[in-house]
Amino acid sequence: MMPPRKPTTERATGPGRPKDLTKRAAILESATRMFLQHGFERVSMDEIAADAGVSKLTVYSHFDDKDTLFAAAVKSHCEQSLPPALFDPAPNVPLRERLLTIARAFYAMVTAPEAIAGHRMLCTPQLANTPLSQLFWDAGPRRVQEGMAALLRRRIEAGELDIGDVPRAASQFFTLLKGEPHARMVFGCCGAGVDDADADAHVAASVDLFLRAYGTRHEATPPARRQSR
Repeated sequence: MMPPRKPTTERATGPGRPKDLTKRAAILESATRMFLQHGFERVSMDEIAADAGVSKLTVYSHFDDKDTLFAAAVKSHCEQSLPPALFDPAPNVPLRERLLTIARAFYAMVTAPEAIAGHRMLCTPQLANTPLSQLFWDAGPRRVQEGMAALLRRRIEAGELDIGDVPRAASQFFTLLKGEPHARMVFGCCGAGVDDADADAHVAASVDLFLRAYGTRHEATPPARRQSR
């Protein structure tokens, strides 16, 4: 479905006038909810504007079209769950602790009900192999992996990691974290879901496996194991 034409008066406010960030946040919140509830194709910009309590002109003053709004909603959701500050070098924070913090935030994000619903939506025949899939990848997973890669490079420079292919390692880190639990949630065969203890054990085991593969001898072994020797 082609996005509706933008109103010819959308720039009437003038290029120098600051946009209302509160209205932008309301638009993103409504768009995210409605895309997940009804599907991308079934939601119009008019409906999003009405749900957000703003005019259609206001929506178009922030976002050029529905595709742009979708990408912005994905980016906003990821940044709320995984703020850019999480990928700061933080050299004073032990590597394993830093990775665990990122891992827990990522796992919570991808296993949230709205994230599972979004994953299923993108796998539908209507959206699979469409430009929307690439928009999602660039706005979400790609940004997260690039942030992780930057962190890994700094930790390599500090001598804490030994990685030949940093982008691949960043991808592997998040793939490990998804693992079987995420697949079972997407397929709907988790029953009541994964309990907190199992989820935390899965996350910790994934981080430890990553460190055994890429960490230096000191960092590859969790503290508890080093003390038991």
